[in-house]
Amino acid sequence: MTFLEQLWAIARNTAVECIRQPIALAVLVAGTLLVVLSVPFSGFTLMDDQRMFVDLALSTIFVCGTLLAAFLATNALSREIDNRTALTVVSKPVSRPAFVWGKFLGVALALSGCTAFLSFAFMLVEMHGTMPTVATPYHFPVLTLGILALVATAGSAIWANYFYGWSFPASVLGFGVPLLGVAYLVCLLFGKDWTPVSPAEQFEGQLWIAIAMMWLGLCVLASIAVAASTRFGQVVTLGITFGCFVAGLMSDWLFARRLRDLGAMMERLAAEGTPGSALDANHAQWAAFKVAYAVMPNFQVFWLSDAVQQKRAIPLDYLLPSTLYGAAVIVAAMCVATAMFQRREVG
Repeated sequence: MTFLEQLWAIARNTAVECIRQPIALAVLVAGTLLVVLSVPFSGFTLMDDQRMFVDLALSTIFVCGTLLAAFLATNALSREIDNRTALTVVSKPVSRPAFVWGKFLGVALALSGCTAFLSFAFMLVEMHGTMPTVATPYHFPVLTLGILALVATAGSAIWANYFYGWSFPASVLGFGVPLLGVAYLVCLLFGKDWTPVSPAEQFEGQLWIAIAMMWLGLCVLASIAVAASTRFGQVVTLGITFGCFVAGLMSDWLFARRLRDLGAMMERLAAEGTPGSALDANHAQWAAFKVAYAVMPNFQVFWLSDAVQQKRAIPLDYLLPSTLYGAAVIVAAMCVATAMFQRREVG
């Protein structure tokens, strides 16, 4: 087998194993319920309920994706090392870089399916909209087709599990994504009372861009989890993953704010004629915060909810550098993972 064939085989098997885990089903069910419940929760704003719903629902998808990225990536590699099943693979003519990269790609595929499931559910609820008054009409195509899609997903998964022995969590994801996708596409063609409308009237392109950037951030988090799992167990890996996520969300406050304050202080001291040496405490702190700000992935880059809520167009000159930044972080994390796994004892 060539390197690409090995990579695809490992990625495919990893993706299947990931979506078979009960944690994937639990997060999908909980995330869908929370997205639906975001409609009544957003009714307490006394202002723009729809903006609050979008913020709550996107936050729910981001948190659910974070949980999935952490748990799936952790189990994908560390569990195989602990069970010594990784020894069976690397003892064959399969290189360790192919094994590590295949694991990450498999997790990314599973994460993509789970994100698509939650995104279609979110977009259906968003199309229905909030209910600010009792006179607000229901969106009957969304209610009808959305409920039918969920019922058909559950029924098909139960049928496949009972008669064919298919994994129930994997069946839910396998049937749910296309059914919810078809329901969403059909709902784009109808208004609230089944009146035919142009799909452009209800299609929210900016929301899909925000979801795509969020997915990229989740892939970054999954690459960090894979890198940590090459050397640590599940508990430590989960701690590192969630720590990087929280620190990445607060990167501007933790590091950029201190860099700005220290920079202003050193400029003021230089203007007063006492700049200090390059080895003093101020310069040392500035260098430390500069390195930390550069190394820690900034997950605020992938969070575009504020731009969506303010009805601002997301420019291409922001999306392209952000996408390249996410890809660079993934490649860097996976290079670290490959280097750490090279001499890891798996037997």
